[in-house]
Amino acid sequence: MLQGWIGGDGVFKIDLPDAQATHGLGDRLGQCCSPGIVLLLSGDLGSGKTTLVQGIGTGLGIAEPITSPTFTLVNEYLEGRIPLYHVDLYRLDPAQVSSLELESYWDATEIAPGLLAIEWSERMLEAPRSAIRLRLESLPSGGRRATLTAVQADQIALLEKVIGDGLLVDEV
Repeated sequence: MLQGWIGGDGVFKIDLPDAQATHGLGDRLGQCCSPGIVLLLSGDLGSGKTTLVQGIGTGLGIAEPITSPTFTLVNEYLEGRIPLYHVDLYRLDPAQVSSLELESYWDATEIAPGLLAIEWSERMLEAPRSAIRLRLESLPSGGRRATLTAVQADQIALLEKVIGDGLLVDEV
């Protein structure tokens, strides 16, 4: 069973012992998220960002293999419960990121609302304030720690549901 805890102020931490647990967290996010959610993913190379997004795809019911869009920048998966837009900014500098006009995904002005997952989001000059931030970091004992941060009440409730359904949560 995964260990998770609530740190207050919309901050949730979960220890993920292996890639399967990282995929499982993504699966729960995919099952629970509604259209319009933006996930800003950060973490070192190999920290599990793509594994997490693959889990999100599973949770959304996407049958197509989820691959890293490192070279294509954006992969769109439209056949799930809601669309999944997977962005990877690793190869870009902040000025190049601005030219992608990612706001069209979270504003849903030209694109159907879905779940937008952005890897290497720290390369963005501007991000929606309402986004959920998810940082993955390696633990010295092995595995990873996911830190999820939300600012809006509905997103905090979403994360409580994701973590509370099937995960052991100890409030600190």
